Amino acid sequence: MSRIGKKPVQLVAKVKVEVNNNQIKVAGPKGSLDLDLHSAINVEVGKEDIKVTALDGSNRNSVALQGLYRSLIANMVQGVSGGFEKKLKLSGIGYRGELKGKDLVLNLGFSNPVDFKVPDGITATVDKNTEITLAGIDKALVGQTAANLRALRPPEPYKGKGIIYADERIIRKVGKTAGGE
Repeated sequence: MSRIGKKPVQLVAKVKVEVNNNQIKVAGPKGSLDLDLHSAINVEVGKEDIKVTALDGSNRNSVALQGLYRSLIANMVQGVSGGFEKKLKLSGIGYRGELKGKDLVLNLGFSNPVDFKVPDGITATVDKNTEITLAGIDKALVGQTAANLRALRPPEPYKGKGIIYADERIIRKVGKTAGGE
């Protein structure tokens, strides 16, 4: 049995949840999110919590979907009430970023600056030209946007240059040594 799927999702004040025809809608002070539900699970909305149950408790896939959808719904509730954010750092000489309108313009050591379009639903801020903060209500979209941004110039292990997450630790390698006979 899924341990995570058994836990009810606690509702926060000012968050409204509606379930209609295999679709759940969560609305809160920061916005609203929709999710299509799988036919193998059932969602029950109470006054203070949301319970996700597998229709066929003996089927392994149904139990796995129960845990998955419980986590997705919990992320939706947290997103519309508090939101999510990811912080990235530009590490390297001459690496900097700036915000032009809604797009990020990044100097990453290439011959030309890189224009990165920030998707709808995500807000980007740049501090000190080297720190980028991505914020939004959809956890998956915030994480995917941060991963796409990091993929423009992933950190390299010798000098540590590149785009890194703020809490990431790069394991550095020792370079080649001169000499040898």
